Amino acid sequence: MLITQNKTLEFRDLGLMDYLPAFEYQENLMKSIIDLKLKNRDRTDGIYEETPNYFLFVEHPHVYTLGKSGDEHNMLANEEKLKQISATFVKTNRGGDITYHGFGQIVGYPILDLDNFKSDIHLYMRNLEEVIIRVIAEYGLKGERSEGETGVWLDVGKPYARKICAMGVKTSKWVTMHGFALNVNTDLRYFEYIIPCGIKDKSVTSLARELERKFTETEVLEVKEKIKEHFKEVFGAEFV
Repeated sequence: MLITQNKTLEFRDLGLMDYLPAFEYQENLMKSIIDLKLKNRDRTDGIYEETPNYFLFVEHPHVYTLGKSGDEHNMLANEEKLKQISATFVKTNRGGDITYHGFGQIVGYPILDLDNFKSDIHLYMRNLEEVIIRVIAEYGLKGERSEGETGVWLDVGKPYARKICAMGVKTSKWVTMHGFALNVNTDLRYFEYIIPCGIKDKSVTSLARELERKFTETEVLEVKEKIKEHFKEVFGAEFV
């Protein structure tokens, strides 16, 4: 039914925002796109409105989120410990298991109508991984995919394999929400309170740890710009 494909993305950096308000923000954008798709489907005059796409950056205060297929046993901290480390625990509707979001992490939420790109969720996930692989390559790091384990990894197949970017999404009517979390200056001690993504035999890392230096605020902004540039290349998109 879609007559034209809108490959422009409205970019919004939400700054520091608690997880639940950001979740609601995403849901509202997703619903608005789905409502428009349903409206287009029911039209009889042959006039269809383009569906929009959005790309959000956000940074969350300490929070652990559990995907809809996740195992609560992978949350190792009890309620008292969560209070001690100023963290919250939220069950959410994305795919995947448990992960951590916190300060020093770049979280990206593409809210896309995949009918504007390609209606293939497997390809979408591989393309998200490709974006991050290209970004960290600019810092001399070789990002890789690990079979059956979504995200971007370093040294796959070796005893010290480690994840630098976690991913999990939800789709409805081919509209996406959630996305990726790239560890930049992330305090990796917070991952000690979970079994990240339910994977016991691999660790987690960050750009700061791998490059043995903390990223300045200016450098974090540069990483964000690199993400946007490579997203444009991989998805054939434009930001407005």
